[in-house]
Amino acid sequence: MPDEDNQRITQTLAKIHHKLLVLSGKGGVGKSTIATHLALTLANKGKKVGLMDCDFHGPSIPKLLGIEGKKPIITDQGMQPIKVQPNLSVMSISFFLPESDAPVIWRGPIKMGAIRQFLSDVSWGDLDYLIIDLPPGTGDEPLSVAQLIPGADGAVIVTTPQDVALLSVRKSVVFVRKIGMPVVGIVENMSGFSCPHCGQTIDIFKTGGGKKASSDFAVPFLGCIPLDPAIVEEGDAGHTPKYKADSQVSKAFNSITSNIENVVNHSKR
Repeated sequence: MPDEDNQRITQTLAKIHHKLLVLSGKGGVGKSTIATHLALTLANKGKKVGLMDCDFHGPSIPKLLGIEGKKPIITDQGMQPIKVQPNLSVMSISFFLPESDAPVIWRGPIKMGAIRQFLSDVSWGDLDYLIIDLPPGTGDEPLSVAQLIPGADGAVIVTTPQDVALLSVRKSVVFVRKIGMPVVGIVENMSGFSCPHCGQTIDIFKTGGGKKASSDFAVPFLGCIPLDPAIVEEGDAGHTPKYKADSQVSKAFNSITSNIENVVNHSKR
């Protein structure tokens, strides 16, 4: 069975041009939000995108996209990921839980088996990008993905500007390098808040820490995402996020996505 699984994983990965991991050294930095918006932005640019939610203990992507409670259909080709829009498909352990409050109480080997199934049994089809949202830290899941996808383009590391988060992001950079995977770059989330009344930018969590960490480790700095209540409101409401094209958030995600595309396309040459 493992040989058959490996063969199916190889066949799946052969149809996917780019594979990106999104990770963070600690929780609470908005990693899943960044993964979701990265996938949406790429899909809106006409790319065929798969979003694989490997944060088994806190699968929030279905909530962020308004697809909670959906159930994958099983066909002769395998499990069909949930379609959010024509260019974006999602798979999450959340779809298999009896209720949204049910905890996932698994040890490492079971989680690795689930990741294998997400790669071998899910009918992803031909994709330009597979975005893999990982849980915080440097444990079983990122190790498993690194073993199962040795040719991944690399990791996008998400942080917030304050010193506590930056301690963790530095560990993440070292971890990614130790497992032999490229660091695509660092994204600084919650970077500045623009007051809706006076227009002044307030650095609630400081600013510039992500850029400094990228400089210290000689990895690309992909950009900053400002604090914006609309991100929270859209996510809590379970709506597919939509922002005005000229908004700071929209411009930030478009810029970061373009920077990621430039990095991975350059590395493929």
